[in-house]
Amino acid sequence: MISSSVRRWLGHGFWVSAALLLAIIAGVAIGETSISLPVILKVLANKLWTAGYPLDPIDEGIVWNYRLTRAIVAAACGAGLAISGVVLQSLLRNPLADPYLLGISAGASTGAVLVAIIGLGAGAISLSTGAFVGAIAAFALVALLARSSRGQTAAGQIILAGIAGSQLFNALTSFLITKSANAEQARGIMFWLLGNLSGVRWSSVSLSVPVVLFGLLVCLWHRRSLDAFTFGADSAASLGIPVRRVQTILIATAALVTAVMVSIVGSIGFVGLVIPHAIRMIAGVRHERVLPLSALSGALFLVAADVLSRTLIKGQVLPIGVITALVGAPVFALILIRGNSTR
Repeated sequence: MISSSVRRWLGHGFWVSAALLLAIIAGVAIGETSISLPVILKVLANKLWTAGYPLDPIDEGIVWNYRLTRAIVAAACGAGLAISGVVLQSLLRNPLADPYLLGISAGASTGAVLVAIIGLGAGAISLSTGAFVGAIAAFALVALLARSSRGQTAAGQIILAGIAGSQLFNALTSFLITKSANAEQARGIMFWLLGNLSGVRWSSVSLSVPVVLFGLLVCLWHRRSLDAFTFGADSAASLGIPVRRVQTILIATAALVTAVMVSIVGSIGFVGLVIPHAIRMIAGVRHERVLPLSALSGALFLVAADVLSRTLIKGQVLPIGVITALVGAPVFALILIRGNSTR
């Protein structure tokens, strides 16, 4: 017989999944040109099963090549960032940890600027590739700083190293833009740095979705270890968990997922901070429940934010990072206030 807690968890999963499906449909339907649901379904039938419905080529292109890919990538990005936030908050035992703690976003920004402005690679390297390489370089630097530091706990090492790495790469990005970019380049780079889904296509889908699924499977495989880390690394070691190996695997997985997402859509903050807290309030602390629900909720949050970014100001598309910050910043303040009040 299924317990009441499991029924609640399954119920939450069902309703979040249904809301995510509706949000994706809304993301495909809403825009400067409204697309009706029957047209969307016919486009999908034509593309997936060669149904042969007669459709306007423009509507078909908008649905299949632009809005559907945008919604899927937004969902994958939200899920990936939320998963990474769950892992980092559990491993570091820091309620304010999120994927950008590791400096990955700052490194990706620097890599993108090097490609777009300096012309690194002589046109052979894309913006996403440059961002990905920069993100990995930033994570490597943070890991090196954390490993070489003394007098701090493991969590303290990675936190301080992440802050230092973020400041370094942010300063380098600002220097490159100020020194080398013209006005048009600076505007484009700044828009991308705030989160931009306009350029995603099916190639982005084929990269983002497998990476997120891989990251989720790795984290679920180590769900028991994440539960043990709730009580600290010493407690996890006493239960027979190889602490260093698990930390390395999970932090590297979070870094990889975040790097890929940032390389595709730019810097989108607060998803990895807000979603894990909300899910733990609903589903408890068991990671076999927190991880999948966080992935679904993160996907829903970012798809909804993308729809809002295209509709909030008529005729203008806001960077999606602006929308997530408008929601995330107040939540960040509430977490701080709650933490101070419980001391």
